[in-house]
Amino acid sequence: MIPRYSRDEMTYIWSPENRFKKWLEIEILACEALAAQGKIPAESLNTIRKRAGFDVQRIDEIEKTVKHDVIAFLTSVSEKVGADARYIHMGLTSSDILDTSLAVLLKEASELLIADLDELLVVLKDRAFEYKDSIMIGRSHGIHAEPITFGLKMALWYQEMRRNRTRLISAKRTTSCGKIAGAVGTFSFIDPGVEEYVCAKLGLKPAPISTQIVQRDRHAEYFSTLAITASSIEKFSTEIRHLQRTEVREAEEFFSPGQKGSSAMPHKRNPVLSENLSGLARLMRSYALASMEDVALWHERDISHSSVERVIAPDATILLDFMLSRFTGVMKNLLVYPERMIANLNMTRGLVFSQMVLLKFIEKGMSREDSYAIVQRSAMKSWSEDLDFKQLLLEDEQVMSYLSGEDIENVFRLENFLGHIDFIFDRVFGGEDENA
Repeated sequence: MIPRYSRDEMTYIWSPENRFKKWLEIEILACEALAAQGKIPAESLNTIRKRAGFDVQRIDEIEKTVKHDVIAFLTSVSEKVGADARYIHMGLTSSDILDTSLAVLLKEASELLIADLDELLVVLKDRAFEYKDSIMIGRSHGIHAEPITFGLKMALWYQEMRRNRTRLISAKRTTSCGKIAGAVGTFSFIDPGVEEYVCAKLGLKPAPISTQIVQRDRHAEYFSTLAITASSIEKFSTEIRHLQRTEVREAEEFFSPGQKGSSAMPHKRNPVLSENLSGLARLMRSYALASMEDVALWHERDISHSSVERVIAPDATILLDFMLSRFTGVMKNLLVYPERMIANLNMTRGLVFSQMVLLKFIEKGMSREDSYAIVQRSAMKSWSEDLDFKQLLLEDEQVMSYLSGEDIENVFRLENFLGHIDFIFDRVFGGEDENA
């Protein structure tokens, strides 16, 4: 269990205290491997295990002089260990520690994010089944199309977040990769067995080949995955914002007692949480772009990626943790108005049945082109004059020469749109395919 830091597990992961703990753990594991190879005396290893430690303030103080964080750390450790500290960091380079510890930190962060996703998936699934049969209008281009259900919308979001979960598991695996291979990755002064030992103890895989660093395409994949997940949250949040518009009012964020929406207008109930999430997704995508810029480094390594990662690694993981938690709360408390959904569906006076009328004409033997022209004629009259579409069809002699009153009554049934909802739900929730 990751200890809490300021009651925030994700923040603790990126704290100096935890980061230096990981560095120390890696250094001690390397010493253990070297001792097993007979390159460090057993008594010296015991001393290192017993005395090794650090002081965050002391590290900061030393770094002001040496201008190198790993050297400052090693100096602080040496002050506690004494003469046997000469065996610490033997044959290693700074990036052996930095990149391997980054892999561990991203792994820990990923586990929290996966737990966040699991919590959100439970909420989305519950809401999908709650509103499985709650009919609403589907929209394309922002215009009424044909009926769906609000449960189908939730099932779609659930499925998308399952894909994001799968992506995150894959990205976690990609970055769970360490290296203890020396200054340019050639194991010049360190045996490859040390790398294998250290990585195995940390739950990592050794990079099959590295330079001074683990290659940054791995990290670009990781931060791109976080950005895709944030973009999904923005997609869902944008939908909530549309549904909360005054003209629609089919769903809205929970408005708590005492909450105020405007300093000027007391009536306002604004989708502020969803708007906030939409904005944060823009920031998250900038982190993905920054990680891609880190892929192209000079020769076997330069340091231009380091400053970027010091910002984006904690910021992106903490931000997505916050976004997932916030969106889960939005969905858990979302107010849904099925009656308003039906009212909006009926707003266009039956036009949502136009395709069914078209298909009925085709079924009766009329060409698609002629069928479309007849149906569109009545549809446009209904649209422009706000007349009942079904009634216009019943009054059209050409229509009635092909269709009976019973045909038209059977066409204008909402159930016609909903026959395969169980099938869709079974595909989404039945197999729970991780790769769907």
